[in-house]
Amino acid sequence: MNDERLLDTLHTAVDAVVAALAGQDDWGLSDGRVGQYRSDLTADSAALGVLADAGLRVLSEESGLTDGDGPVAVLDPLDGSTNASLPLPWFATSVCVVDDDGPRVSIVHDHASGLRFSAVRGQGAWIDDQALPQRDEIELSDAIVVVNALPPSHGGWAQFRCMGATALDMCAVADGRFDAYVDYDHDALGPWDYMGALLVCTEVGINVVDAFGRDLVTIDHDARRSPVAAVGGLLSSLVDHRRAGPAGTPR
Repeated sequence: MNDERLLDTLHTAVDAVVAALAGQDDWGLSDGRVGQYRSDLTADSAALGVLADAGLRVLSEESGLTDGDGPVAVLDPLDGSTNASLPLPWFATSVCVVDDDGPRVSIVHDHASGLRFSAVRGQGAWIDDQALPQRDEIELSDAIVVVNALPPSHGGWAQFRCMGATALDMCAVADGRFDAYVDYDHDALGPWDYMGALLVCTEVGINVVDAFGRDLVTIDHDARRSPVAAVGGLLSSLVDHRRAGPAGTPR
């Protein structure tokens, strides 16, 4: 399947999620695992049908890894589902096709605003049909940094925010609303949380690394990572601050 068809498939899958959530009446917790919402399951079911019909394997936060060979669609059916349940307008669906060379195509859909980020490896990133420009480096002291979890100390930035949906947080770095992203939680983020936004970021010149040097591209459902996203020297400063915090032993 070529890039254009893959991207069309992801758009169709996300459209299915949007339609399914439009009829969602109960945004509360499910009877499944801890922290899972009924909206997570609704979104998962809608996206899985489209992706499976297209012949893609799927790694989903909610339903694990399907069998087979070939490219894998890494899916977070509803990133920020706690926000969605409150309701706070910061939650998304993220899906990224990963092949042997890494992230290939991705979409992150902002359900509150209706904005849709997309990216194709080596071809750029977009909001809807508008191409995103390359991001420039900024000094740490001028930076507004979006974080996951509470930083152990002030990182030397101008300001920080904690928004609660990693895919949207990182896309907001890609489009310039924030200057960097740091995960300060311990073993909390699976590949579905960041993979779609990772490709959006890298396509506009933002470096995305794991704070502890692990490979961010994985289809292991049990894998957890600590992504940091920024340009140039800002990235190094934030990685150093993240490593200095009480992170325990990463796995």
